[in-house]
Amino acid sequence: MHGVIGEARARSVRAGRSGRYLLGTLMTATVTLVAAPLLWLPSPAASWAERHRRSAGALLDRPVEPRPRSLRRELAWLVTHVVIGLPAGTLALLSLGNLFLTLVVTLGWWAFPPSDPPRLLLLGVRIDSWASALTINLAQLLLLAALAAVVLPPLAGAHARCCLAVLAPSPAERLAARVTTLTRTRADVLQAHGAELRRIERDLHDGTQARLVAIAMRLAVAGASLPQDPETAAALVRQAQAETEEAMTELRSVIRTIYPPVLADLGLVGALDTLSTRAGVPTRIDIGELGEVPAAVEAVAWFAVTEALANVARHSRAEEAAVHVSREGAMLSARITDDGTGGADASRGSGLDGIGRRAAALDGTMKISSPPGGPTVVTVELPCA
Repeated sequence: MHGVIGEARARSVRAGRSGRYLLGTLMTATVTLVAAPLLWLPSPAASWAERHRRSAGALLDRPVEPRPRSLRRELAWLVTHVVIGLPAGTLALLSLGNLFLTLVVTLGWWAFPPSDPPRLLLLGVRIDSWASALTINLAQLLLLAALAAVVLPPLAGAHARCCLAVLAPSPAERLAARVTTLTRTRADVLQAHGAELRRIERDLHDGTQARLVAIAMRLAVAGASLPQDPETAAALVRQAQAETEEAMTELRSVIRTIYPPVLADLGLVGALDTLSTRAGVPTRIDIGELGEVPAAVEAVAWFAVTEALANVARHSRAEEAAVHVSREGAMLSARITDDGTGGADASRGSGLDGIGRRAAALDGTMKISSPPGGPTVVTVELPCA
C-alpha cells in the first residue's frame, strides 16, 4: 500500500515538474517568436540558449557542463525551440487548464444557468446536483490528472533532450575543451608538485637538517671532552640522543606528507577503516569491493576523504558523517556526507579546492551538493583502470 502511494506521489511530482517546464517553454517560445530580431543577436541568443539548457538539464537531472559558444548552434536552437516548444507548451496548457476548469466547475456548478455549457461535462451528462458534480466531475478530474501524469513527463523529457542535443558541443569542440582541461590540470599538477618539493626541502632544511647538524656538533664536543670530562661528554651524548629522536619524529612527519604510511601498511581499505576513530565527528565507514587500485589513486582517495572529514569537523557543525567508497568498473567513487549546516563552497579556498585539483590531475571529478541547512555531499570519482 505504501509503495503504491509513494509511486503515485512520485508520478504527481514528475507531472508537476514537467507541467511547469512545458508552461515555461510555451512562454519562452512565445517571447522568442515575438522578440526574434533581438534574440538573433549573438549575446542575447547565447544567454537565452544557456538559460534553457540549464533548465533542461535540471529537469533531466543531468549535470550541465560549460560549453563553447556557437552562434550557428544557438540560432538553430531558437528555431527548434519555437517549432517544438509552442505545440508542446500549448498541449501542457490545455491539459492543466482543463484540470483547473474541472475543479472550478465542480465547486461552482450551481452558479451557472442550466443552459450554460459548463453544466454539460464528461460524456454529455448534465450537472444539476452536488451528487452529479462530485461524481461525474471527480471522474473527469481523475481522468485528466492520469492523462497529464502519463503524457506530460515524456513530452517534457523529449523537449529537454532535444534542447540539450541541439545545444551540445560538436566532437571537435569537445576535443578542444578536453585538451584545454588536460592542459590546465597538468599545469596545476606541475605547480603543485613544485610547491610540494619546495615545502619538503624547506621542512628538511629548517627542521631535520638543523637537528642533525646540532647532533653532529654535540657528538664532536662530547668526543673531544671525553678524556678530560667524562660526565660532560655523557650529558652531551644524552642530549644528542634526545635530538636524534626528535629528528626522527620530524622526518616521519615529512615522509607522511609524501605518501601516508598507513596506506603502505594497511592499503586503502584498511586506512579508511581507521578514520572512524579520529575523524572529529562520529563517522560511519562503508567500503565496497575495490579490487586492485593504483597507488596514485589510493593516495588521492585517501587525501580526499581525510580532507573532507577535516572540513566537516572544522566548519559544518555536524553531528555525524558517513563515508561510502565503492568501485564500478574502472571508476572509484568516494562519497562523504554530513548533516551539518551546509554552504560548503570549493571556490572559497578551502581544502575542497585541493581535493578538486588532485582529482582533476588523475582525470577525475569532484562534485559538491551543499544547500544552506545541509546536508553536504562531496562526491569524488577517480578512474583506476
